[in-house]
Amino acid sequence: MEMTDKLMDERQPDAPGVVGEREATDLAVMALDAAAWSASTGARPEGVVRCDPAWFRTVELPKVRGAVERVLMGRHPDHGLDLLLEVGALDALLPEVKAMVGFGDGEWRHKDVWKHTKQVVLQAVPRTEVRWAALLHDIGKVKTRRIEPNGEVHFFGHAEVGASMFDRMQRRMPIFTGEEALSRSVRFLILHHLRASAYEPGWTDSAVRRFAREMGGGLCDLLDLSRADITTKRPEKKKRGLDAISELARRVREIQEMDAKVPPLPKGLGTAISARFGIPPSPALGELMKVLKDRVDNGDLEAQRDNDYYLEYLAAEKLVTPR
Repeated sequence: MEMTDKLMDERQPDAPGVVGEREATDLAVMALDAAAWSASTGARPEGVVRCDPAWFRTVELPKVRGAVERVLMGRHPDHGLDLLLEVGALDALLPEVKAMVGFGDGEWRHKDVWKHTKQVVLQAVPRTEVRWAALLHDIGKVKTRRIEPNGEVHFFGHAEVGASMFDRMQRRMPIFTGEEALSRSVRFLILHHLRASAYEPGWTDSAVRRFAREMGGGLCDLLDLSRADITTKRPEKKKRGLDAISELARRVREIQEMDAKVPPLPKGLGTAISARFGIPPSPALGELMKVLKDRVDNGDLEAQRDNDYYLEYLAAEKLVTPR
């Protein structure tokens, strides 16, 4: 590869201070390109050395994002990520990611977060938002690690902290400018990446329905990220985790299909509410119907009962006053 033969070769200065801004930018871009090439081929380019962090900060943000995305979307993203670390790009551009390097294993009794992160990226489906979320999903662990007296390690609230760190990262380096939908998706996945793994077979249909509603359009990406997040080397444990996510996905699909066929409220309920409480067809009546539907979805009310069941509920909860 010609680009890698040139990389940091005859153009590499003896000292960072002698590099002009244009040359620094060119060298930084070449280093980023080398990482993307490594992610694509799985090979290591020759002649790679560490850049001055300031050089990367002279690169336009769209080029930075493009290069990192080529690393993330490559067939060997772990190779590309290692090269981003080696050339100094993570220090300069993504210190939140760099902080995970060497965090864990050994005396700390928890998996190496950087190794885990690279494995999650490698296992993730090659969709941009999922790969970005795979890279960033555990950045909050560095700030939330708690070691109990008995040696147990916890990362309470690391998903929420990670989402806040993503916000600060965006303010410091607005890498997703012009890609607001992508930014929202990545943040959403960081914030909720533990939700699917909390699933248990004992969840009621109402609980599954509520989960699906809260995840909304991000549900598919979230389930795919959750699958990738299972990096255990124990085959039986990995199978249990993947089976649980598949079961959750199946139940969501079946409940959504059922809900599409059977409305939660009986036909004619709106007319019955009007007759009982003297409420004419109006936004107020529509709001009452929405309240009842939401409470059916949440499991507070049963679906498809007779009208009196819902009328009595409205009166008992003092949501309306009988005439």
